[in-house]
Amino acid sequence: MIARASLDHDAPLRHADLLLDVLADPAVRPRFERIWWLPEVETPFARDDVAAWVSGLLDHVPPAALSFVARLAEAAERAADDGLRRVVLDEAWRHLVLRRSAASTVLPIAARMLDCADDCVRLKAAHLLAMLAPDSGPYADRLAALLDDPGTDKISWIEGTVGDFARWALVRLGDPRGLPGLVESLWAPYREQFGRSWVAGDPRRPEMHEVLAPLREHADVLLPALLEEVRQDHERHGDHGEIMGTLLQVAEEWGPDALPVLPVVLPLLNDTRYSLPVVDVLLAMGPAAASTASAVRDAVVLDHPGNHHRIAWAAWRIAGGDDGTALRLLGEAVHDEQASPYGPVPLLSDFGPAAAAHAGRVREVMENAEHGRATAAIALWAITGDSGVALAVLEQVVVCFTGDDDRYGDLAEALRGFLRIGTVTPAARRALRLVGARDLRLSAHRDYRAVLGDQELRTAIAAVLALP
Repeated sequence: MIARASLDHDAPLRHADLLLDVLADPAVRPRFERIWWLPEVETPFARDDVAAWVSGLLDHVPPAALSFVARLAEAAERAADDGLRRVVLDEAWRHLVLRRSAASTVLPIAARMLDCADDCVRLKAAHLLAMLAPDSGPYADRLAALLDDPGTDKISWIEGTVGDFARWALVRLGDPRGLPGLVESLWAPYREQFGRSWVAGDPRRPEMHEVLAPLREHADVLLPALLEEVRQDHERHGDHGEIMGTLLQVAEEWGPDALPVLPVVLPLLNDTRYSLPVVDVLLAMGPAAASTASAVRDAVVLDHPGNHHRIAWAAWRIAGGDDGTALRLLGEAVHDEQASPYGPVPLLSDFGPAAAAHAGRVREVMENAEHGRATAAIALWAITGDSGVALAVLEQVVVCFTGDDDRYGDLAEALRGFLRIGTVTPAARRALRLVGARDLRLSAHRDYRAVLGDQELRTAIAAVLALP
């Protein structure tokens, strides 16, 4: 059937029942490794390998492919076949990161397998339920029961324990039962500075900052644990390692709620590895960090003009007043034909009408830029107050996205632009409705970031569509 599918793509669809019977028959399973060889492969294919291969043959008809996975799940349950369960969860994951519509089929499959005796199955099921939040809310109690589950995946070697993924699922559901031990669990793979690796597109543990960043309302609980891990890491290794980068990323997201990190991060303004991220943290803290303006002006950065421009701008933003230095430096940078104007343009926009002398150059950048047109358009609006030109550019970005344009970063920037200006054009509104109606994930990634990024973009689209 696999060979025939190369000539007739619909052959597996017509014979789906036969394929299911063969793959789910316990008596047939041992025969695969005796007969399933390919000339260019040194080892035989097991039944589980062939099951995944067959499932992929149906991908050109997504509803049929997902239905096949659901029926394979039922067969695996009837036979208590853990190998087939693992295949089902992998295939369900593959569909989930591609299409939103897969969620309604994948959710009950993952929930049924959450109590399986096989560690790998439980781990992958918990991982799916984490990604299915908030729809996985009804299973919060079952996930909480797995918080201390030490089971690991010794089949496909996904890093972490069942408990780790159950904890992530709970915090994505907003369930406080996932908070105790969260920081320690997330930092465990890095504690001895071991390297991490994974296969792109496979299920895997999320990055530490991606889990913590949305949990700002729990900063009072999580920040002490994070700072303690930073302290211990520094004591063990004598330098600021991976966890310091995580602390800075999280603190920037938490803004004023991360104020207790100031004594830890301020000295890093003298370290070129961390000074600019520290500045971003101070900017996010707003008026609470006003006293750090002089330290920001003296920050040590790599000797690149753009770094010095950013430091001058940041000191102005933090202090709340300008002696003209920041505006002058950014204006010179925007007009410098030899340097990229993309960096200083969004910074210049913060000066509003005070930067009017540079409006012509910003317009020129907007009209000629290969990338960053939306950013330049927003800056031009901020300086001139004329929203017409900016809205036209933002509209063009989202209209292009209804075709074959897949620059998600540009789309996100255009959405931020509409929200900043406070209105949206009719054509852009129509285009965003089309984009929002897509079943495909709005993401270039094919792992958990596909779901997270898709949710973030769709939330922004909904916010823009709510504008007048």
